[in-house]
Amino acid sequence: MVIRSAQFVCSNSDVKSCPAPKLPEYAFIGRSNVGKSSLINMLCNTRKLAKTSSTPGKTQLINHFLINNSWYLVDLPGYGFARVGQSLREKFSKIIADYLNARTNMMCLFVLIDARLEPQTLDMDFMRSAALSQIPFAMIFTKADKLKPGALMRNIEYYKKTMLQEWAELPQMFISSAENGMGKDDILNFIEEVNTRWDG
Repeated sequence: MVIRSAQFVCSNSDVKSCPAPKLPEYAFIGRSNVGKSSLINMLCNTRKLAKTSSTPGKTQLINHFLINNSWYLVDLPGYGFARVGQSLREKFSKIIADYLNARTNMMCLFVLIDARLEPQTLDMDFMRSAALSQIPFAMIFTKADKLKPGALMRNIEYYKKTMLQEWAELPQMFISSAENGMGKDDILNFIEEVNTRWDG
């Protein structure tokens, strides 16, 4: 897939105000310092579609972007660590839960994982909850350029081994880098293939 157009549509804290579910959409989520905005910008061939910041927790709303006039990319608030108070963290959690439970047109949730780290409790708990709720999701390992190839693959294999202790089947996995474009074609081709199943 080649992204020819990417335009901001709206930001909402209330899922009821999101665009009508007439097109397939793909949401991106992860811990608040995982490089989500940078990845979205890399996928969309721009540096300014999603807001990036050195301060984690920049995304605080459900952000919809229309891609190629045919599907939505959704930037969700991060979960876990963010330099905000407890009340805001609870607000973010409610926004995320409401979105995941309500959007019938969400074809896949991309859960972003920092490739440099061993399996984190927050990530594991979130994916476990998504699976129990029968939410379709895939994993994207980010910041792959920060590791040597051998170390990168060891980390990912360890992640797989850890997950297989309780998972019968692993989700689709991608390896990415916003710095050098790694994984871009694989992720976009996956979205293109899933779009063929859309019958809305």
